[in-house]
Amino acid sequence: MAVIMDGKALAAKVKEDAKRQVEALQNSGVQPTLAVILVGEDPASQVYVRNKERACKACGIRSQAIRLPASITQAQLLEQIDVLNQDASVHGILLQLPLPKGLDSAEAIMAISPEKDVDGFHPMNVGALVNDWEGFVPCTPLGCIHLLKTYGVELDGKEAVVIGRSKIVGKPVQALLMRENCTVTVCHTHTRRLAEVVRRAEIVVASVGKPRFVTADMIRDGAAVIDVGINRLEDGSLCGDVDFDAVKEKASFITPVPGGVGPMTVAMLMMNTVKAAARYGR
Repeated sequence: MAVIMDGKALAAKVKEDAKRQVEALQNSGVQPTLAVILVGEDPASQVYVRNKERACKACGIRSQAIRLPASITQAQLLEQIDVLNQDASVHGILLQLPLPKGLDSAEAIMAISPEKDVDGFHPMNVGALVNDWEGFVPCTPLGCIHLLKTYGVELDGKEAVVIGRSKIVGKPVQALLMRENCTVTVCHTHTRRLAEVVRRAEIVVASVGKPRFVTADMIRDGAAVIDVGINRLEDGSLCGDVDFDAVKEKASFITPVPGGVGPMTVAMLMMNTVKAAARYGR
């Protein structure tokens, strides 16, 4: 039976650490501030933004929400980003994705100053991650590694499999695992004999967006399993990309959904914002 990796409890500890760092920065005259840009009325995005606002409040970070109509033009969006780039009181800028149709998210992300890109999506931060330079790391992959390390999962020399090659999770978590000296295989829609490849892994990170896609027969005994997926079923309940009930009988460690990686993503955003304020705050 696997140890359940409690992301909610660990996120609370991370936010307490962030709060202490915020207080120290405030004492030196710096008020860490995160600006979140929300375009349109997407219900899920609105929930995510409210969660981030609550986390900021808990950590003592000033939260600034910029809500823009879906009818905004690309030029107007870029102008708003530039205003925040020029505002010395704003240390982190987060563009809530996805954007409404007709808006170019890649161009918008490129417009964010790399020093304020607390999501870690700007090409300069992506390049820094790949080259082992200092920069901002995407929050969800950072949360995955923090969970593994905190629970004492040995990473050095281990064989890891990442299922999914997205820019937000798959690719950056591969880079982070390689930093920890794992041997990493990234699987995707063109991977042959997927189950056979995954069964080799001592560490599995699943990020495919398909409910209970990873089954127990794909997991080797004693593997550590990180489930990044969050899927809403027809009955309104949530589940991950991993068949939790079956896989927990074989794995040594596993994250639940909800309550696993999700809370860690928000906690890492708080830490990235504090980091930005400590580096560039004035």
